[in-house]
Amino acid sequence: MALQVAVVTLFPELVRGASEHGVLGRALARGLAGIECVDPRQYASDAHRTVDDRPYGGGPGMVGTPAPWAAAIDAAVAQSPAGVPRIHLSAQGERFDQGVARELAAMPGFVLVASRYEGLDQRVIDARIDRELSLGDFILSGGEFAALAVIDAVVRLLPGALGDERSNVEESFSAARLDWPHYTRPVEWEGREVPQVLQGGNHAAIARWRLRESVGRTYERRPDLISGCGLSDEESRLLTEYLAEREVQKNG
Repeated sequence: MALQVAVVTLFPELVRGASEHGVLGRALARGLAGIECVDPRQYASDAHRTVDDRPYGGGPGMVGTPAPWAAAIDAAVAQSPAGVPRIHLSAQGERFDQGVARELAAMPGFVLVASRYEGLDQRVIDARIDRELSLGDFILSGGEFAALAVIDAVVRLLPGALGDERSNVEESFSAARLDWPHYTRPVEWEGREVPQVLQGGNHAAIARWRLRESVGRTYERRPDLISGCGLSDEESRLLTEYLAEREVQKNG
């Protein structure tokens, strides 16, 4: 059964247009997933199809008004598989990561609410939202960009979405580690050469090098991932080797 995603958005053309390309576009064309958009403006009751208003208490920006947004969420749920979660993309949400992506990929579908400006009236969140997700500690112009990132991260996990299923196993964050460096032809470019270990056919040596680079990169760039799950004995040895080599390179 295809994954069914419904996006509540004021800019459905933005979501549809971006969904036509790359891995996501191919997955949709193959019927592995489906995306439907619901525009809250369709449920506004006034002639101007108003979907936002000034915040109570003053301040800048506009807030999504309850009636049209709640009705749009209800419509999105009605066309989705039973029991799907209603997710609001918000800076106040929990951090979206690969673990959450795997969780969503195992579901029959989900509803993403892509609000804008100052977000939604809190009463809509209390009454219609099951979960809030954030991409990180930064602000976007609208939830559509976050929704597309979530959809792409989830859909690529579906069986058949990628040309080589090993990609999902070996990519960054699959085991709370960053990816190792990748190289392709030519062997030498601007005086920089592909590491010798990758040019040979010793698969055990290549696997060891990749693990060492992965652990080293994670230690340098995302130590929080290591502190969260620790290192195996082999990883600890490889990290020591990695850091020693970096020290030698640093000192020339």
